[in-house]
Amino acid sequence: MMLSFNSIKRCIAVAGLTAVLLGTAATAPVQAQVMAFKQAVAETAARDDSLAAYYRESGYQPIWTVEGPEGLARRKALMSALQNADDHGLPTERYKFNALFEQMASARTPRDLGLLEVALSKSYLAYARDVRTGMFVPTSLDSGIQRKAPIRDPKVYLSELQKSDPQRYITDLAPRTPEYLRLMKEKMRLERVVASGGWGPKVKAKKLEPGDSGDTVVSLRNRLMAMGYLNRSASLEFDRTVEKAVQAFQIDHGLEADGVAGAGTIKEINRAPEERLKSVMVAMERERWLNKDRGQRHVLVNLTDFHARIIDDGKVTFKTRSVVGKNQHDRRSPEFSDIMEHMVINPTWNVPRSIATKEYLPMLQKNPNAVSYLKVIDGSGRVVNRANVDFTQYSARSFPFDIKQAPGSRNALGLVKFMFPNKHNIYLHDTPSKSLFAREVRAFSHGCIRLQQPFDFAYALLAVQEDEPKTLFHKHLKTGREIQVDLEKHVPVHIIYRTAFTNAKGPVQYRRDVYGRDAKIWDAMANEGVVLRSVQG
Repeated sequence: MMLSFNSIKRCIAVAGLTAVLLGTAATAPVQAQVMAFKQAVAETAARDDSLAAYYRESGYQPIWTVEGPEGLARRKALMSALQNADDHGLPTERYKFNALFEQMASARTPRDLGLLEVALSKSYLAYARDVRTGMFVPTSLDSGIQRKAPIRDPKVYLSELQKSDPQRYITDLAPRTPEYLRLMKEKMRLERVVASGGWGPKVKAKKLEPGDSGDTVVSLRNRLMAMGYLNRSASLEFDRTVEKAVQAFQIDHGLEADGVAGAGTIKEINRAPEERLKSVMVAMERERWLNKDRGQRHVLVNLTDFHARIIDDGKVTFKTRSVVGKNQHDRRSPEFSDIMEHMVINPTWNVPRSIATKEYLPMLQKNPNAVSYLKVIDGSGRVVNRANVDFTQYSARSFPFDIKQAPGSRNALGLVKFMFPNKHNIYLHDTPSKSLFAREVRAFSHGCIRLQQPFDFAYALLAVQEDEPKTLFHKHLKTGREIQVDLEKHVPVHIIYRTAFTNAKGPVQYRRDVYGRDAKIWDAMANEGVVLRSVQG
């Protein structure tokens, strides 16, 4: 049941609600009314420890059913927010909007008001939590989403509301980041596209390139025109204007911008606006999980975009390609935030135990001299003479050695690594495998993030504390020794996963769901009642 805001206003202000507010009815002694209201509040709130404690500590004073303009303003603000929850990709009925509407209309006694009071608080707290910090516990959806949403104490939502203008406070619960606001705008745009019938017929071709002509080129042109990449024309040719339009589309979707509509590009061009809308709504949920100060300067790694960026005052000041974890259950890069403390120039690679036992132990069992560039280290820190070890007697569980690789150009970490100590053993680093950066999809690592331009990344980090960052860096590099360089001001690192994200200017960017995580989040959202909405333009 979708109701107009005017009908809601009439309902929440009807005499049936206001006339029975605490202490105003004449049909029973005031004390009896007070007790009936308090008892109803206590009974209904008892199942929620935080809510029960709040009302108990406040002496069961009403928040929503208080008499006069104050209570009316709070009810109006809440009901308006709940009715428009879908603007944020949230399900209205999750907050019992219709039930609250009916409960307000039928409230006649102090007990009714007590029950309504708690019902309004429960819906408010559910909405406040969801719109501010997300609907879900991220790790419950995928173990790779190691992100902790900035959950707030429910009491804070209740106490702050009463000190504030309710309309403004409830409106401001949602993230106020430019990213979130631009995602909301894109959501509305896509809803209009869906309502108008989408972007037309799909392109039925395996590959189209400059010089081609015919019906399939027309369908490609039409699709690009509908998406806003091409001005209207009646040409049958894949000419220079189409090539430029394809390139622009490829850039906005993380594809190789060669101007050729190959299988991958056509697959992305053929995606329905509904799919893009899902990506945007999932991105909004993810933005709510990260609804906190990210740092005036911070490092942002978007796994689906295969890039790492340094952000200063909201602007990208450095950007480089990255390689992320391979799409295998034990290699996918996790999503989390931490603090970068230092970099290590000429690093030693301490091979993670999982790699040592799964990859190198079988090789050593076949040939003790395999991977000779690696050192096998015993528990006392001494290099083991491989000729004296029977590696076949060890299993992955009983393997007693560490494996290390000395600093050097062949080191798996390259010549520098950037450390933000974390339980996942994930960091950013150089690599000798430079060819992988030319790939369109760059998911090849064991989980750590490899950088195409690690030296420039280091210079950018050091520039805020050194007059000659490049000189300092190469001074240490030339020693060939492992040297730690501390960052005087630690830098937050946010490893995120967004298949839809925005720029300050230009079209919204879309990427492929390389690990399938967004699909899981969307399924969970749909299971909670989130639906794709179409809006007439």
